[in-house]
Amino acid sequence: MLPDTDELAEVLLDLSVPHEDVNDLVRMGRRVTDDPELRQFLERSVDELVRGMGEIGGAVDLPDLDWASGPLQRCFPVYVFVAALPYTRAYHRERGVPADVSRRTLADLGRNMAAHRRRHGRSGLLAPWWLIHHFRGELYQLGRLQFERARLGQRTGTRLALTGLGVGPDSLCLNLHIPDFHGPMSPVAVERSLAMAREFFPLHFPRERYRVVTCHSWLLDAQLKDYLPGDSNIVRFQERFHLAREDREQADTEPVGFVFGDPELPIESLPRGTAVERAVGDHLRAGGHWYVGHGWLPFDKKG
Repeated sequence: MLPDTDELAEVLLDLSVPHEDVNDLVRMGRRVTDDPELRQFLERSVDELVRGMGEIGGAVDLPDLDWASGPLQRCFPVYVFVAALPYTRAYHRERGVPADVSRRTLADLGRNMAAHRRRHGRSGLLAPWWLIHHFRGELYQLGRLQFERARLGQRTGTRLALTGLGVGPDSLCLNLHIPDFHGPMSPVAVERSLAMAREFFPLHFPRERYRVVTCHSWLLDAQLKDYLPGDSNIVRFQERFHLAREDREQADTEPVGFVFGDPELPIESLPRGTAVERAVGDHLRAGGHWYVGHGWLPFDKKG
């Protein structure tokens, strides 16, 4: 189910796997294909991943490898996603997804490995569960942003039912995500991504009517406006969205993890090199807390 040694290296590079991880992954890949137990576990995992390909919010429970902790245990999901790649690419072709969109979407695997190395200093996948959306055809990278085919939850859907957009709980929506390692989130880049999405989804998913884009992120915490200038990329991003609901559950580790790479870093030692670093750290050091913001904007027209 895995490509041979030479092809595996090329596939890993196509998925933007960090170069320092490629040789070890190729070496361990031979172990996976040669060991009957590992190969059988890989097959079961791929079957679970690709069952119901393209379903929105399909339940997928990738089993954990019952193996001694180490590089193979940390990296085994990489082989699951590589083995599932032909199924994902076939689904993309069936939908007419352009090759460049497919490539940039699936390159999030390498981004996830880079985030793991930044946090832990070694190879691995930081959040294998997150990549399930990419490899099942639910999520697409369109320019600077990612858009996930999803449905409104009960709380957000109830609030949006009052807007006159004709949506409510369980209605189709696009969840917007902001990937790391992708340069600044400029207003021009954001507008371009939204324009791409408004063209992409009606073309490739014509039976699905999306009326609203939602975003659930610490970047929408209104407190950031107390620290950042009004023309900053983050503030201008916030201003695109209407408030969907307020979240009173503290989420301090969210900005610390995304800004500094490790959610467990001690607050006292957080760097103050950039405006965002100063905002996140100074607010926490002053005894404040950060919260996930929940916003929405219309999809059928410019928000």
